[in-house]
Formats: sequence, C-alpha cells, structure tokens
Amino acid sequence: MVFKSQLLDSPAIERALRRISFEIIEKNRGTDNLCIIGIQRRGVFIAEKIRNNILDTEGVQIPVGSLDITLYRDDIIIDGENPIINSTDVPFDITGKKVILTDDVLYTGRTVRAAIDTLFSLGRPACIQFAALIDRGHRELPIKADYVGKNIPTSHNEVVKVTFKEYDNCETAVSIYNK
Repeated sequence: MVFKSQLLDSPAIERALRRISFEIIEKNRGTDNLCIIGIQRRGVFIAEKIRNNILDTEGVQIPVGSLDITLYRDDIIIDGENPIINSTDVPFDITGKKVILTDDVLYTGRTVRAAIDTLFSLGRPACIQFAALIDRGHRELPIKADYVGKNIPTSHNEVVKVTFKEYDNCETAVSIYNK
C-alpha cells in the first residue's frame, strides 16, 4: 500500500467522537436504557471514548461491551484463512436496551450486518443504533450509520486506515492509502 494522505489527526478524531456522543444523548433524550458495544478491535476503543464523553457530560456511567463478529462474517470461508477469534465481552443483558454499536470505518455494510447477527445471539435489544468514525461509502447492503464522525468519499482501490496509539503503537490518525 502507498500512503496517500492523512485525513484526521488525533484532535480531529476527539472532536468527532465528542460530537457523536452529544448526538447520541440528544437522539435518545438522555442516557436511560443505553449501552454501547464496540466491534473488535477499534470499535471497542471508540465505544470507550463515547462512554467517557457521556460520563463527562451527563455524569452517567453507560455499560460498554465488546463484540467479536468473526464467526458471523459471510466472507470467512472465501478468505481461506484460519480466522482469528477475539473475545466477545458483553457483561450485561442487552434485552430491551438501546444498543449503540460502534466501529471505526463503515464501508460495504457487511461488518455491521455480522455485528447485528451477533447481537441477536445475545438477546433482543429494544433498538440498535450505529456509530462510525468514518463513512467511506460503497455500500453493498442497505445499512446506514445513525452517527458519523466524517464522510470520506473513496474509490474501491483505496484503503482507509484508522490507528490509535492504544492499539497500533502509533499516532492516532485516519489515513488513506492506494492499494
């Protein structure tokens, strides 16, 4: 991959996640019955940041979990690789809850579809809302984010990479690469 440009730096990501946090509070008329579940890996970090923003704003601790969608993906056999199974950690009942599902990049919609399938294996939420830091377009399924940090039009031969110091040992950024 060839580096093309950096789209968001750390402060811009923080601003986007803070705005998403406010939008979640506003749309749900507060924080009652909310929980946040991040899709492994970077979606978990985003979920934690949103929880912390809500705690700072509302003084309310929202439960946060993490979701591994590996076994629910529709491309697992096509890849021909041995899947790496991460952990799902949802230490609360999601039945009847307003679930905010989070991920770093929304692209075809297949990851979100797999996440929804995984959620329904855990319980029956009252509703599922989706927050993505980046929406790059090119949907293959009728899936749309309720909350978006930034819309970034891309071509199919580009890759959007989100890095966080906590996971990637490099500066927090959203960058675009040519394949």
